[in-house]
Amino acid sequence: MNAMLKARVAHALKAEIAPALLLDGNGIEVLDVSDGIAQVRLTGVCAGCPATIMTVITSLEDELRKRVPEVEVLEAVS
Repeated sequence: MNAMLKARVAHALKAEIAPALLLDGNGIEVLDVSDGIAQVRLTGVCAGCPATIMTVITSLEDELRKRVPEVEVLEAVS
């Protein structure tokens, strides 16, 4: 179940929600999904900037919940 959920989260983020990240040379990697928490890592230019990470995560989280309701929280992990 977790592998399927992780795949759904990855698809939703990469294909539907965050393609603009790729345009700026950034990316998002899904590390784990369990207990309603999707852990992701931002990659690229903005990966080390805390303000950018919070802005991106906050904006992506609502859209992810609409597409994958099993996910309650999107958490950035470094």
